[in-house]
Amino acid sequence: MAIQDIYPTALRLLGRPVLVVGGGPVAARRAKGLLDAGARVTVVAPVASAALRELADAGLLTWEPRTYRSGDVDGVWFVQTATGDSVVDAQVSSDAEAQRVWCVNASDHEASAAWTPAVAVVDDVKIAVNAGGDPRRAMALRDAVATALESGDLPLRRRRASVGTVALVGGGPGDTGLITVRGRRLLGQADVVVADRLGPRELLNELAPDVRVIEVGKTPGHHPVPQSEINQILVDEALAGHRVVRLKGGDPYVLGRGGEEAEFCRRHGVEVEVVAGVTSAISVPAAAGIPVTHRGLAKGFSVVTGHEELSEVPARPDHTVVLLMGVGQLRESASALGKAGLPGDTPVGIVENGYLPNQRVTIGTLGTIADQAEATGVANPAVIVIGDVVRVSPFAPSHFKTADYSTTSPNKPRTRTTSPTRVLTP
Repeated sequence: MAIQDIYPTALRLLGRPVLVVGGGPVAARRAKGLLDAGARVTVVAPVASAALRELADAGLLTWEPRTYRSGDVDGVWFVQTATGDSVVDAQVSSDAEAQRVWCVNASDHEASAAWTPAVAVVDDVKIAVNAGGDPRRAMALRDAVATALESGDLPLRRRRASVGTVALVGGGPGDTGLITVRGRRLLGQADVVVADRLGPRELLNELAPDVRVIEVGKTPGHHPVPQSEINQILVDEALAGHRVVRLKGGDPYVLGRGGEEAEFCRRHGVEVEVVAGVTSAISVPAAAGIPVTHRGLAKGFSVVTGHEELSEVPARPDHTVVLLMGVGQLRESASALGKAGLPGDTPVGIVENGYLPNQRVTIGTLGTIADQAEATGVANPAVIVIGDVVRVSPFAPSHFKTADYSTTSPNKPRTRTTSPTRVLTP
């Protein structure tokens, strides 16, 4: 049977009687698929597998524990035969042909009147692949297409009006490879993208030309679109029937005001999904080889955004403090921690533009870091890490490293895996 002989279609079997002849694993898989389609399934087989018996015991299908009879095809809409006996399967196929009932013959795909494709479901899209009667080839192609849809490499976007939704998507620290698969997929389905200044901006270039991008990015001290207006934009666009993605840097629920946006959407009857992202509080230090916890150095960490919050965190070198967007208040923050008792020689690392080509790492101490940052023009977006964990960074100067904090040699820095980085140390 040549591929040109196939006419692709989809059967709607909801509530319609179908017949499965055979009791083995193939018959069980086909029966399960037919049940998923809403068909009324009858299985005819002298012996049934455990999977089929479970379905029958649950009342989901009817099992006739006997051999096949020619009259079994009467009145059914569709037949699947998979007995493992080519003679029986051929008889079932012949009887179905005489009754003008479509039949899939698992024993002989060339003689089969119909083929069952390899199927996958991604959201509300069902993918069905036929591959010249080669099921393994069809499954491989199905999996490749499903993966491309799930990752956003193929468009899942609806083209007809539907109920509007909002997805708050954490895009990670900026590198396009650090957004989640779920976030990438939702971005590919979006009609409207409400975008921050940070996050994976290059992904916006991959959107279809008719996808609207609404820029609402903020910079320190400059919020051209107030948060209340951002909330209203999300609701208005969703109520207009659009699929809206709020693309944020980092994670929506880590100092990203995602909770406020989700609450506002729900209060106005808009369905909202939150997709976690790789938060810059942890990932950006990692880009410079700095763990926020490390055996023998730190068992916990705190994430803050301003020096006025530092009075609430432990002022100890063994408790890591991560400051987000704190460059403008760095001197005040260092002073506050010093007054709280943190030693002036506590290591401090600043990572600007984490994971991006212009990433830069500046390493100093609590007593020197403010002057260093001013002298070299350190600017946001940046993550500041304060504590002994900075000693682990391969960019830390040799006199920061001691033999009692790590099982690795203090004179052999770890291999850098991020983009080219300029390192500034005292």
